Amino acid sequence: MSEEILVNITPQETRVAVLAAGQVQELVVEREASRGLVGNIYVGRVVRVLPGMQSAFVEIGLERSAFLHVADIWEHRKAQENGKTEPGKPIEKMLAEGQPVTVQVMKDPIGTKGARLSTQLSVAGRLLVYLPQDPHIGISQRIEDEAGRAALREKLKELIPADEKGGFILRTVAQGASDEELRADIEYLRHLWRDVHQRCGGVNAGAQPPKLVYQGLSLAQRVLRDMVSDGTSAVHVDSRENHQKLADFARAYMPGLAGKLQHYTGERPLFELYNVEQEIEKALARRVDLKSGGTLVIDQTEAMTTVDVNTGGFVGQRNFDDTVFKTNLEAAQAIARQLRLRNLGGIIVVDFIDMDSAEHRAAVLEEFRRALARDRTRMTVSGFTALGLVEMTRKRTRESLAHVLCEPCQSCGGRGEVKTARTVCYEVLREILREARAFNAREFRVLASQAVCDLFHEEESGALAMLSNFIGKPVSMQVEAGYMQEQYDIVLL
Repeated sequence: MSEEILVNITPQETRVAVLAAGQVQELVVEREASRGLVGNIYVGRVVRVLPGMQSAFVEIGLERSAFLHVADIWEHRKAQENGKTEPGKPIEKMLAEGQPVTVQVMKDPIGTKGARLSTQLSVAGRLLVYLPQDPHIGISQRIEDEAGRAALREKLKELIPADEKGGFILRTVAQGASDEELRADIEYLRHLWRDVHQRCGGVNAGAQPPKLVYQGLSLAQRVLRDMVSDGTSAVHVDSRENHQKLADFARAYMPGLAGKLQHYTGERPLFELYNVEQEIEKALARRVDLKSGGTLVIDQTEAMTTVDVNTGGFVGQRNFDDTVFKTNLEAAQAIARQLRLRNLGGIIVVDFIDMDSAEHRAAVLEEFRRALARDRTRMTVSGFTALGLVEMTRKRTRESLAHVLCEPCQSCGGRGEVKTARTVCYEVLREILREARAFNAREFRVLASQAVCDLFHEEESGALAMLSNFIGKPVSMQVEAGYMQEQYDIVLL
């Protein structure tokens, strides 16, 4: 399937959309104020060691300390690989508070969680990933042919210089690469690592940590490195300056891709021309309409994401089972696309419409897996559970689209609901009674939203008068235009 990639760049943010078959398949947004950290290497400082959790918190210059588990410490992992008789030292024997430590970010900070770190360092190129600490030759899991994997491993071994002490992982895009391309990537990565290693030594010898010593590529550069393939027909960039920078980057590291870069000079905004702005709005909505009339309802929570499939207005032409089957087949394709668009990760539970036929369930599951196979992100999919749900996981390394572009509603605090005006009225009455017992005020004045004040002046006026008589003090209402429905204050006069 041929793809087009759109790159919209402003000084504040970079947005990337991948189009295939006339539809937006992926959306990635990176803002300069909160640029992704995955791949960055820091010389950090250990601020706390937790023996009970076999983990440590490391200060790397972010708002929150980052998290380092013992399993992600290179020395510990290496000891375990050397033999079962050598279990590896506990974390308190390897790290101490105040100690400098060189770490790499594995996962960006997400929600209230800090970044996830590792001391096993790597730097990525176009075709290879360099492992300076580990003389290991690895092959991407997406290359499944065993004979081909073995041949690639032997080919890579012959190209690695004899004095090299590190190792390499061959990426999927390197499957058809020439010896010259692989050799150039090896030299580029070795040179890059020498620069990083020198900066690490400079920090350890002089300046105090935390300090950033290596920053990964920008989003636009990562697009060229990771997203552009033989199936990509063009990469449209709407910034003249950045188009030139990307062209220089491509000529230096990916000469075969330079011809696919195109500078968009049209009058209409690039994302508007391809209807990407509309797709972004749709990707933030809770409900997704299917062409058949069915719907998806997607709810993203702290623990997991749930997707509910409904027939909606689709009644079919034959019978109910046929209607359900066709809706679920269409939903399988739509869900896979929405996961990519919204960048939903973690645990995902899909509630397809119940199907009595085992043959239909198997066909829907097969269609779902086929649609998910186009995803660049690693995932696992289980079959139908006893309750008829499909459980899956999708690797989460950065925030979802909604978490990047949106924030919790100030009115409901992210619940998706607000208390009714009547509920708030009854809370106000209870609060006035508590205040009257604690303080001898001359008068109580309630500051609240228009809806709450209107209810007190109308249907609940009797309850307010009854309370005023009971406490022996007048109670007045004052509308505060800026107050949300759940917000109120009680002023003692």
